[in-house]
Amino acid sequence: MPTILLIRGWRLFFYFNERNEPPHIHARKGDTDCKFWLYPETFDIEEAYSYNLSNADRRVIRQIIFEHLVYSL
Repeated sequence: MPTILLIRGWRLFFYFNERNEPPHIHARKGDTDCKFWLYPETFDIEEAYSYNLSNADRRVIRQIIFEHLVYSL
């Protein structure tokens, strides 16, 4: 699983061979794990999955995704 970005303790990565899903990114920090589907045409993201993700962490990871990934696509 290639790492795309390491920032503020978060590791953003993707898996190969997840063909039946929209473009998405996985993020992990400690025992927190989440996945967001990316919609670059509308500059939007959707939380697909989360484990141990607090509201504060949710805001941080969404901000990281928007600043570093969605606008870069």
